[in-house]
Amino acid sequence: MRSSRFVQDLSLFRLPSNFRGRSAVIVQMWWLMQSTLFACSPQFMFGWRRWLLRLFGAKIGRGVLLRPSVKITYPWKVSIGDYVWIGDDVVLYSLGEIEIGDNAVISQRSYLCAAGHDYKQPDFPIFDKKITIGSQAWLATDVFIAPGISIGRGAVVGARSSVFADMPEGMICYGSPAKAVKPRTP
Repeated sequence: MRSSRFVQDLSLFRLPSNFRGRSAVIVQMWWLMQSTLFACSPQFMFGWRRWLLRLFGAKIGRGVLLRPSVKITYPWKVSIGDYVWIGDDVVLYSLGEIEIGDNAVISQRSYLCAAGHDYKQPDFPIFDKKITIGSQAWLATDVFIAPGISIGRGAVVGARSSVFADMPEGMICYGSPAKAVKPRTP
């Protein structure tokens, strides 16, 4: 027998004030720039894409390589260290802060999700939690990182892993849910 009680009533949802961190006009301007000038730039124009992201408030280090198919929701909530590589079709769902350390690699089709909803509440409130990817870490292809997760310095997260808990530094981690399996040896 089905309950008539609502579990989720989206008519009650309210976005917290200043959740986006910029005005709706700036958000729309970024999305327009991202879908045109960023996404249509030739692959080799890494400097151009770094410049566009900095123009919209991202903190971008030296020598960062971002493919034109990368999607970043709010660049002003993103900090990327020096010599980071971010591959094709990566999504930085930066409703919350995302920090990526020096010399890290985020491989193709990975998804960093810095926000979620409280499913226990009928108004389905949104929340953000910072994601931190340590220096020299490598997220292999198609990795999902949940809100609030830290990946330790030098850790490797294997292809198609789903990360719902912090991963320690210097470890090879994989699975769904991902677990630390063995040390990363040089």
